[in-house]
Amino acid sequence: MTPPRRERRAADPVLSDPERLYVLTGDPDGSERAALDLVTMIVAKAQPTPTVQPEQAVILRLCQAPLSVAELSAYLALPFSVVTSLLTELLAAELIESRAPIVRATLPDRSLLEAVMHGLQKL
Repeated sequence: MTPPRRERRAADPVLSDPERLYVLTGDPDGSERAALDLVTMIVAKAQPTPTVQPEQAVILRLCQAPLSVAELSAYLALPFSVVTSLLTELLAAELIESRAPIVRATLPDRSLLEAVMHGLQKL
């Protein structure tokens, strides 16, 4: 018995259409994009209004809880650059807030932890 063959999914022509991506990002007017990277966390500050683009409305709904830009890009199936452009417009309209990811504090020195542990054991 032969194992089932895996079929490769064909790329969605709507998602890879450069004209669609151009319409989403708009005409480059020389404005700067927000300094966002893949791990920047995005949180919605408001509900979507009827005037926002459908993709921006989806971003606002998804970001009720913090999501990274990489996650948004994956959920929307859009390139990072397009998502960054959409997020820049939402930041300018003050509909979202961006936060740097929370970095774990460096752990204390191992010798300090051992000294505390031994002190607690002596009690």
